[in-house]
Amino acid sequence: MFADPQSVTVNAVAKSLPAISRDDNSSVYRMDTGDYELVIARTFGKRNRFSVRLNAKKIAADPLASANNVEYKESVYLVIDMPPVGYTNTEAKDLALALTAWATSANLLKVIGGET
Repeated sequence: MFADPQSVTVNAVAKSLPAISRDDNSSVYRMDTGDYELVIARTFGKRNRFSVRLNAKKIAADPLASANNVEYKESVYLVIDMPPVGYTNTEAKDLALALTAWATSANLLKVIGGET
């Protein structure tokens, strides 16, 4: 299991996320305000799947009625999906690192802007 608490840095600000739930296949870490949550999970079967998800939520003005506040949620995922045999953990790690290295600020802005 990962250490408790986990820390993520959003826009140069570190967020401390204490563990709120742990079982054999997943752990959930959440900021005390609930604004950020980190979920680490795994499943084994015909495909082995490992995932990390960072959830964020905030309260902001409703664009259709600015006098009203609305809760907004966003999530970012990384999923490693591999067969139980045929690839080593190192090969899976190398592929994940290749993707995260590609995910520069410029490339992510292009993706979010709708480029394919």
